[in-house]
Amino acid sequence: MTLRISKAELPAELRDNMIKQFGVVPENVEVLWHSPGVAQDNLEFGGKVGAWDTADASLKSFAHMAVAAQVGCSWCLDVGYFQAQNGNLDLTKASQVPRWRESDVFEPLERDVLEYAEAMTSTPLTVTDELYAGLLARLGPAAMIELTAFIAYVNLATRANVANGVESQGFSASCEIPLAGHPEKSGAVSAS
Repeated sequence: MTLRISKAELPAELRDNMIKQFGVVPENVEVLWHSPGVAQDNLEFGGKVGAWDTADASLKSFAHMAVAAQVGCSWCLDVGYFQAQNGNLDLTKASQVPRWRESDVFEPLERDVLEYAEAMTSTPLTVTDELYAGLLARLGPAAMIELTAFIAYVNLATRANVANGVESQGFSASCEIPLAGHPEKSGAVSAS
């Protein structure tokens, strides 16, 4: 797949900031810049979402990658691995998220978070009372609300990227773990 809309020219300050942060300008920012208000609000809200700190960072990272794998957002998996490395998260676990059901590296809480992320991503949602209650009992109300809002935001971002044709940019190359495809959806996530 290629971009379905051309990249827009970013203001120099924003472009330079993106290069400082990621090493390159993320294509999804360039695409969204056709509507600067949408792009700025998305960046601002994404920054606020990223600053939430009640729920465990690794659980949110795994949830993000589970959503990305289910939706087919190779860009999100790619940058998710990059952010996992920079956040000193478990890269072995991160690399296994797209095939978490078959992998033996995840703890029960992590598995439930991955299941919850997928259930929130399904259309219609497949979140069960039992799954929600189990997570709520272990995470507490504040972290459960944060995790839920985080997964909802990630759904917005991943779906926009896929719809706009944004694909992996090679961020994960710096952490030396390959993008893993989702086993049930062959071709949904391309390997880099």
